[in-house]
Amino acid sequence: MNNEILRSKIILENEKVLLVPFENERNIELKEIIFDDEIWKFMGMYIRNDQDFENYIQSTLKQKTDGICYPFLIIDKVTNKVAGSTRYGYLNHASQKCEIGWTWYGKAFQGTGLNKACKFELLNFGFEQIQFRRIQFSADFENIRSQKAIKKLGAIKEGFFRNNYVDSEGKSKTDVYFSIISEEWENTKQDYFGEFV
Repeated sequence: MNNEILRSKIILENEKVLLVPFENERNIELKEIIFDDEIWKFMGMYIRNDQDFENYIQSTLKQKTDGICYPFLIIDKVTNKVAGSTRYGYLNHASQKCEIGWTWYGKAFQGTGLNKACKFELLNFGFEQIQFRRIQFSADFENIRSQKAIKKLGAIKEGFFRNNYVDSEGKSKTDVYFSIISEEWENTKQDYFGEFV
């Protein structure tokens, strides 16, 4: 696994999407789309005011500094607007794995194909440049929409983590886990992401 690359400025793009490091000054543009409870319903927290927004920005940047994650801003290339955020999270150098997640989009960017374009770039770079051996995904047990989106990436459903975490309102949440492993990536890329290859 190429650990050094995670300390560099990673920029990923294709014809639909541009991913830039989260600390980019454009992160303030998230404020235009972030205050929507529907976005945060399954994220374990809510962002409802300016203080919540500031806490989200600072927490994300601190986790990157601490080496826990590598977060990105998602920019829709059609409109040149900031559409949301995603990240390589739970970075585990010893086991050469991560989780792609913490992904959210403003309502106008949902269902536009942006998610698949974004996930292709993250998976392709993750397996071929960073050289992860495993990339996992998780979704709240009740979040059927996200589970369907993950399956469309060719990820294998592995099972449930019951009472996996406690959300900001004190509720225990169950997650469904999926993964793609490095040995599968070449076939998965051809079968599920042909338009980007």
